Amino acid sequence: MSAKKVTFASKRPSQAQPAASQIDEWVERRDAEMPQPQRQEPMKRLTIDVSVSLHKRIKTQCAMKNLHMADEIRDLLEQHFGGATTAGEGASS
Repeated sequence: MSAKKVTFASKRPSQAQPAASQIDEWVERRDAEMPQPQRQEPMKRLTIDVSVSLHKRIKTQCAMKNLHMADEIRDLLEQHFGGATTAGEGASS
């Protein structure tokens, strides 16, 4: 039986690591391309239980349209319960 020897380079090539300026440019470009949040008021988490089949239908439709489930459900709730209210109005949790 012969022993195999494996050697590793002590340091990764510097070309594999992007420069800090490249990272900063990528973050700035990404932030500029992302839509700004429409809601300025603080958010509150709402947890609901739905059937597995309903969850799959929502997730499938959102994935096919490249949408976020939370955004779609928020929009549906806004349509059903009316537009945004002023902060603190009717607040109870």
